[in-house]
Amino acid sequence: MTPTPAPPAAGATTSPPGEVLHLRAAGVSLVLTTPADALPSVAHWGADLGELGAAALADLVRATRTARTNNEVDDPQPLSLLPEQSRGWNGTPGLSGHRAGRAWSTRFVPTSWTVAEAPAGGRLELAAADEEAGLALTLVVELLPSGLVRHRATLTNTGQADYEVADLALSLPVPPVATEVFDLAGRWARERAPQRLPLVVGAHVRENRRGRTGPDAPLVLAVGTPGFGFRAGEVWGQHVAFSGNHRSLAERLSTGAAVLRGGELLLPGEVRLAPGASYETPWVFGAYAAAGLDEVAARFHAHLRSRPHHPSTPRPVIMNTWEAVYFDHDLDRLVELARAGAEIGVERYVLDDGWFRHRRSDDAGLGDWYVDEGVWPDGLTPLVDAVTGLGMEFGLWVEPEMVNPDSDLVRAHPDWVLATGGRQPMLSRDQQVLDLGNPDAFAHVLQRLDALLTENDVRYLKWDHNRDLLEAGSGPGGEPGVHAQTLAVYRLLDELRARHPGVEIESCSSGGLRIDLEVLEHTDRVWASDCIDPLERQQIQRWTAQLVPPELVGSHVGAAVSHTTHRANDLSFRAGTALFASFGIEWDVTRASAADRAELTRWVALYKELRGLLHTGTTVRADQHDESFAVHGTVAADGGDGLFAVVQLTTPLTSVPGAVRLPGLLPDALYDVTVQAPGDAPALRGDQPTPWLPDGVRLPGRVLAAAGLRAPALQPQQLLLLRTRKV
Repeated sequence: MTPTPAPPAAGATTSPPGEVLHLRAAGVSLVLTTPADALPSVAHWGADLGELGAAALADLVRATRTARTNNEVDDPQPLSLLPEQSRGWNGTPGLSGHRAGRAWSTRFVPTSWTVAEAPAGGRLELAAADEEAGLALTLVVELLPSGLVRHRATLTNTGQADYEVADLALSLPVPPVATEVFDLAGRWARERAPQRLPLVVGAHVRENRRGRTGPDAPLVLAVGTPGFGFRAGEVWGQHVAFSGNHRSLAERLSTGAAVLRGGELLLPGEVRLAPGASYETPWVFGAYAAAGLDEVAARFHAHLRSRPHHPSTPRPVIMNTWEAVYFDHDLDRLVELARAGAEIGVERYVLDDGWFRHRRSDDAGLGDWYVDEGVWPDGLTPLVDAVTGLGMEFGLWVEPEMVNPDSDLVRAHPDWVLATGGRQPMLSRDQQVLDLGNPDAFAHVLQRLDALLTENDVRYLKWDHNRDLLEAGSGPGGEPGVHAQTLAVYRLLDELRARHPGVEIESCSSGGLRIDLEVLEHTDRVWASDCIDPLERQQIQRWTAQLVPPELVGSHVGAAVSHTTHRANDLSFRAGTALFASFGIEWDVTRASAADRAELTRWVALYKELRGLLHTGTTVRADQHDESFAVHGTVAADGGDGLFAVVQLTTPLTSVPGAVRLPGLLPDALYDVTVQAPGDAPALRGDQPTPWLPDGVRLPGRVLAAAGLRAPALQPQQLLLLRTRKV
């Protein structure tokens, strides 16, 4: 049988779309061929082609068909969204699977279409079948108003025996001009480090087998014209919206055909479809930009901000207790910290790890989600009342997916731990993973979290996840369980949010190890990294912004000496770095000097003044000729206001690193450029007595972007704030 297509949307048609479908949005054209006897293919994905009639579109398709060459198939076929060997594709197939060694190669033929065109974008949903293989397929491809392409597939077993899915992923073609590959790597506390290499014949494959998005996930895998940067070059990017195992690749064949491809990475035997059962892939997003990586980022940011559930209230100033008190939970000390936070301007106070049973260090207690009676004889109520009485919201740290072997939960239910069946996985951080695919384990965690949120006035959960899912087997037989675990986590988050709609949830995973567009459908903020050293954070936040807008990225002001790197930094550098995100404090400010507390109060006030700009404006990053310093900022959607940071990362080779160019402003508008307090007086090299540009300047946007301003002689690990206001 064939899966029934979804009912058509208003203005949609269920008749065959004809030869060519042209979708346009936000400067992007997606031209799809829709033949009656084959899956759709992409004739063009890139710059907007303008209004084209049917004859011109047909000519475009003919003009872009692959030429016949020696030693290839006699009748070259267009590359479909799901490449098939039966259509002449000899690269990575779209579907890999079999039914006891049969049905391993498919030839899908459409059976129905639903087309919904819109003033900005549109959607094609197509059902297809391979009767001989006993498989049915539904493809959905959309051009969103942001200019992003989004697509996914659903495979249904219509045969009489089980079908094992090894891999299912859709592809988008990229043109021959895309000759460079860019993505991100990293490790714990140094997430999202950029890397670049040529796109040669073969496949650039990024596989994540951690069971979570991972510090080394590519985030956005991009290909583009030679030397593309933040502000120049054509770029085609891809993001796999999934929080479990996943794969992204850029592949070029000897024929010259090249694709971006992504999807879930399935473990052996992880998805076996019984007759009538279906498997649905994650959404995979594609982003085209005519002018560099900033435009790619802007499309993702616009998409996230357009969601109806995107946070609409001002992002509060957070105080997190972890690097202030660690496991030393003393009510009087925590209340004193809350009072100090309230005086500075904190709006949300988060009690981190150490509040639950047996949790005096990080090697015991995970899974025992009851308030520790020995530390909190009256429960959390006295602290919650003190915090809310000071006008702040109360938040709580949890790590519900993990367990310590030294816990009452594991002693009572050792079978609730993900394992291969014959042995336990190696410990990591003295932790194992709770099998949320087990209905009893799922129900237990849901009940405990629901009780905590019901019994306490908790408005925020910092949801942590501190180990990889290695040998993550589920059930008595230890069958691969990452796929089921990932979907169970989404269900758990959704159920808690449904029961407690006023509670916000942060996705934290050893810091920034679970950041993707799907987890953001179930949470409200991500934690970019466990490292809040501002020098490291400058790079981490610079590249996290390739996918996620600043209002969804947590960044905190730590102590003068960093917890993770032991590097010392001035308060202006720490606070100025956190300013361009969702601002917080993770520092025992009760021990700070009066001068530091006064300065931090000014930074908090500036954040509150400017978060409307920072969290709705366009993120801009200047391409730098000298890597010792960086320029980044936010420009208001209407171009009328902007805030920039000039950041000296290391010692420059030359005495002054060069010009400060301010991108993203309206070219023909006139701007007043001034330094912005309190980020107006960093330490200048040589103890220079005069401020930088003390009287400001007034220049057009095109001059500020092209000629720029003289660079300040900053010390390493310093930043200067610039404010631009349209005259």
